[in-house]
Amino acid sequence: MDPQGALVDEPSSLRGWSGRPTLMAAAHRHDDLEINFVAGGGSMLYLHGGELLDVAVGGLAVFWAAIPHQLVASGATRVHWLHVPFDRFLAWGLPQPFVGRVLSGVPVVSSPDRADASDPARFTQWAADLAAGDDELHRIAMLEIQARVRRLALATVGDPVRRHPGDDPALRQAVSMARYIADHFREPISVADVAAAAHVHPTYAMTQFRKVVRTTIGDYVKLYRLAEARRLLVTTDLPASQVAAAAGFGSVSRFYRVFTDACGTTPARFRHGRGL
Repeated sequence: MDPQGALVDEPSSLRGWSGRPTLMAAAHRHDDLEINFVAGGGSMLYLHGGELLDVAVGGLAVFWAAIPHQLVASGATRVHWLHVPFDRFLAWGLPQPFVGRVLSGVPVVSSPDRADASDPARFTQWAADLAAGDDELHRIAMLEIQARVRRLALATVGDPVRRHPGDDPALRQAVSMARYIADHFREPISVADVAAAAHVHPTYAMTQFRKVVRTTIGDYVKLYRLAEARRLLVTTDLPASQVAAAAGFGSVSRFYRVFTDACGTTPARFRHGRGL
């Protein structure tokens, strides 16, 4: 299975796999906790949450994949991936500072000097257990994955996020625009506003952004608004009208239309499915 497909909006799923990463054709999102472990080669570089995120070999990264993300560079030769549906992650009852950090869209990354020698074997076993179709193996894998994430939460309290400065001018401009979107998507924003953040002309901004992120500025803003709406539906009891406003949608009708088209269900059914 190729984990780096070109889909913009992927379904949530519980699965694990490993292999050599390929660069992603476009930014995408899915409503899971994503866990990456770089087992060999060099580092992976993500555009995530308006920033460049560097995951070094031996590093373990955990983030909420509803935030648009895209693998833009990689020297890794072997990576392990896990996707855990976000409602299951929330049900684990992890320490609130850790959960709050993940919910706010900030990745948690362990440095290589904190690598666990057993991680390669563990990730391989978890992927096999999740694919086995055996309820007991599935239960064991989930307990062990939860324990590994708990250890990560304990080890990374207060750690800064590993960021990469970016050396390519087009990449730096795209990051500036993505960062502006991440900070302002709740507000009415235009292409001109986004372009100004990178100090370029709007037409040039659209070209450069699509060149790097492989999607339009408007679609990228929409992904952010959908991620925020999902977060609010999962973590609050705000009515749909307030969720729509807080996530940056101009109207409740537009919120319902965009959400249903992207998620295949209404906001109310999405919330009900998360137990709220």
